[in-house]
Amino acid sequence: MCCRKIKDTVQKLASDHKDIHSSVSRVGKAIDRNFDSEICGVVSDAVWDSREKQQQILQMAIVEHLYQEGMLSVAEELCQESTLNVDLDFKQPFLELNRILEALHEQDLGPALEWAVSHRQRLLELNSSLEFKLHRLHFIRLLAGGPEKQLEALSYARHFQPFARLHQREIQVMMGSLVYLPLGLEKSPYGHLLDNSHWAEICETFTRDACSLLGLSVESPLSVSFASGCVALPVLMNIKAVIEQRQCTGVWSHKDELPIEIELGMKCWYHSVFACPILRQQTSDSNPPIKLICGHVISRDALNKLINGGKLKCPYCPMEQNPADGKRIIF
Repeated sequence: MCCRKIKDTVQKLASDHKDIHSSVSRVGKAIDRNFDSEICGVVSDAVWDSREKQQQILQMAIVEHLYQEGMLSVAEELCQESTLNVDLDFKQPFLELNRILEALHEQDLGPALEWAVSHRQRLLELNSSLEFKLHRLHFIRLLAGGPEKQLEALSYARHFQPFARLHQREIQVMMGSLVYLPLGLEKSPYGHLLDNSHWAEICETFTRDACSLLGLSVESPLSVSFASGCVALPVLMNIKAVIEQRQCTGVWSHKDELPIEIELGMKCWYHSVFACPILRQQTSDSNPPIKLICGHVISRDALNKLINGGKLKCPYCPMEQNPADGKRIIF
């Protein structure tokens, strides 16, 4: 009976494997036959200065992704095999962040606290509460030690003094929990302080604030680009097909802008976008926003169109002024 069950199970697994392999194989062939040719037609080769530069940018993006995801050995191996020269100054922030995050995953607060104290002033400029949250978590760990750690917790509470004004309520809650420590914090109104979710939260807070401080994106640029491409490419392929059907291929140059606006969602909003109120177009490097001396902002193309006899009349005031007095601004 047992042998028959094993035989039936093996046969079922073999049948399921055959069905899955067949489906995957069909998908792979469809991608090889259709998708590669279509996707290559969406972006012109003129976007890149050269194929060598394209290859180098792609390799660098992959290496940065691997460093950011903590796969340091894989990143080093790729650098060696691709002969990509990555400067130590580029690696160092990722190495430090991963070292501290590994310690946090092991519930070791020491490296993170040391880093936060050494960067205290810059973190305060970012309105970061990272250092306070690290001290709070250390205090909670002492509380978890029971009544034997009560005196040590009271002594450690002195670290909250610099944060008393901004985090008064949270400090009051933690100090109030000491009353219930002899009876057991788990069944008290302060039992939520012992929730393990605080460790996941501190990892997220550290990653966000440290990346902001070091000028890095929280998410890997490669993963963001991939996710955006999955949303945008089907739309671009449809537009390309329409353009070719209507024989107006010169409408879209590929290089500087997309033919239409593609909504990627709030998750992909990283920069402020200014649209010219006159031409209703988003500004770009070649057509930047210009602030007039009256304070109104229009695009450079709009400014050039509004010049009449060497003078410019603001379309809103309307204040007459010299076009040369307009200043480029960066949002």
